[in-house]
Amino acid sequence: MQSQRERSEVRPRAGWMVMGKSARPSALEVFKILAVFLSIFPCVSLQCKILKCNSEFWASTSNSGPEEEFCTALRAYNSCVRRTARTCRGDLAYHSAQHGIEDLMSQHNCSKEGPTSQPHARTPPPPPPPQLPPDSQERSDGPEVCHYERSLPRHSAPPNYTHCGFFGDPHLRTFTDDFQTCKVEGSWPLIHNKYLSVQVTNTPVVPGSMATATSKLTIIFTNFQECVDQKMYHAETDELPAAFADGSKNGGDRHGANTLRVVEKVAGQHVEIQAKYIGTTIVVRQVGRYLTFAVRMPEEVVNSVEEGDNQDLYLCLHGCPMNQRIDFRTFRANAAETHGVGRVRSGAATHGFTYQSAKAKCKERLPVEDLYFQSCVFDLLSSGDINFTMAAYYAFEDVKMLHSNSNRYHIYEKDAFIGNSAQRVKNLPSLFLLNCLAVLLWIDHCLVHL
Repeated sequence: MQSQRERSEVRPRAGWMVMGKSARPSALEVFKILAVFLSIFPCVSLQCKILKCNSEFWASTSNSGPEEEFCTALRAYNSCVRRTARTCRGDLAYHSAQHGIEDLMSQHNCSKEGPTSQPHARTPPPPPPPQLPPDSQERSDGPEVCHYERSLPRHSAPPNYTHCGFFGDPHLRTFTDDFQTCKVEGSWPLIHNKYLSVQVTNTPVVPGSMATATSKLTIIFTNFQECVDQKMYHAETDELPAAFADGSKNGGDRHGANTLRVVEKVAGQHVEIQAKYIGTTIVVRQVGRYLTFAVRMPEEVVNSVEEGDNQDLYLCLHGCPMNQRIDFRTFRANAAETHGVGRVRSGAATHGFTYQSAKAKCKERLPVEDLYFQSCVFDLLSSGDINFTMAAYYAFEDVKMLHSNSNRYHIYEKDAFIGNSAQRVKNLPSLFLLNCLAVLLWIDHCLVHL
């Protein structure tokens, strides 16, 4: 059994193999994975030139060749990826390429130092042999290392589970129970650690409005010891699959494959992804035209960040950037004063809402006037889309299922105010010292002129 210390030092890397046990994952599989990323996040790809690096590497390794030639092409690929670091920092395809290169260098004993070559095109490889069925109902759940709680040291304290949710216009509940309303249009990372990455794409709800909601969601599970292969789950509006991108419903062909599973709860509306090997449960829903996300994750996994990785980019850990946050208390106050009516979105089941009618509608599903209720009111006023009532309702239902502390299910405005003020409180000692210094300098100035 691994100790907790040993577990925390394990640094799994994103593998390149979607299925199978081949010693050398094919470059074609690399290309497929990155091509999917680039089609999902086109606005990032326009600036991030990872496609060029990927295409050159794919062209130079389409057929199997001498090991030395493969290592040369891999070093050239590594150099190309490094040159994209500035523009690709926040791109999942870039991070996946980085980890994949390290895996391939290790597998083939390639030295990082050595000659590189310009890639040259080769004849396309023959079609791959048929794959075996990815799932087996008889496969065991694997060794203890593939069960997070079983792998912890005996008699150790139970793990501290945390929760993050993302729903509606959108609203974010972080792992530290901070509650924010954000703009965040475009592609944004929610989670990124050693074990998985989650990225969302938010699109405008109403043309010309700040209101956005999640239309795409991608989750990458990196390969982990003998438990699971690398897997990708991708959902978007009107497409909530009951399987991973490769068609499988579990973690692949390894011994602990069934410790990673996709479970369809309601077809096209509610999917649950269970990752027992990291003690994590993810809930993805489609409500109306948009997606919601909720996760339960051990604190150890939340903080298992890559060395040197800038976690300020990841919303579930540190929240939305200050310039992306919306103060919906001010918005609500203005709506209450002007009796404003929410915009009506054409082509959908929407209504115009006054502040009072929005409150009455949200009260039907959310009787407690906490921030889930307030976010429901905000969404109805900003979009006019009645489906956002159910988005807030299900987000709260997911909290009750996933949050480990029943006393923290509800979050109220005063709690959010305290959370947003925490940083200012941290700065009080410094401000006090600066004020003291200013007073001393003023006294010294007065004494000099006496």
